[in-house]
Amino acid sequence: MDGEQPLRPEPDSSHKETDPGGADPAYERFVDGQTTLDQELGVPVEAPRPSRRSAWLAMGAVAIALGLLWLAPGVGNKATQPQTSQSAPLSPSDAVTSDPDAAADALAAGKPAPLQFTLKDMNGIDVKLASFKGKVIVLNFWATWCPPCREEIPTLIELQQRYGDQLVVIGVSIDDTQAKLKPYATQMHMNYPVLVGKDRQDVQDAYGPLFGIPVSVFVDRDGRIWKRHSGAATKDQFEREIKALL
Repeated sequence: MDGEQPLRPEPDSSHKETDPGGADPAYERFVDGQTTLDQELGVPVEAPRPSRRSAWLAMGAVAIALGLLWLAPGVGNKATQPQTSQSAPLSPSDAVTSDPDAAADALAAGKPAPLQFTLKDMNGIDVKLASFKGKVIVLNFWATWCPPCREEIPTLIELQQRYGDQLVVIGVSIDDTQAKLKPYATQMHMNYPVLVGKDRQDVQDAYGPLFGIPVSVFVDRDGRIWKRHSGAATKDQFEREIKALL
């Protein structure tokens, strides 16, 4: 009847389907064997088998389709591509607050410098920070055991010598005793006031919080904090800030 696919006939070794491309005896024997097995097991017989050329063309079309799918952007290499975050990038304010040192530096700028403190220097003499108001002040928090602090000292010595009339560098050692400071400062030829900040948490808190050292605080002639810099600074960085205040 029209519209129906004929049942596949039983295999006949005397009859082979003609293939324009040339039949493959091994292939035909395999298909015939499968047909016989299907019938023995009671499996419904399907529509007539395709020719060898049709089968190969179908398989080729599937392979080509899979290849194109694999090469499509974002498909073939999906497993190896790094997954990117869908969150928005940090805003500048978020970037600052994610670093406690940067946040403390940013908050200090523009505030009146707490110059009301009096500290002992390495010779045991009282030094009032307020006595330096009117000059550019670089308050450098440091310690003798700190390698980056030691690296900054030659620069601070040179800057104090160059701008001595308008600048005062003040080194505040946060945890060295007076007995240890004097020989160290002498060895390093430090030409600026070296103060004992050990056990002076009030001073550290006023210019802090100090999460590490060195920390340098630049104070303008009017006694306001121009900038606070956490970490070691280069000579160019020191000089740029100082010149902006002279």
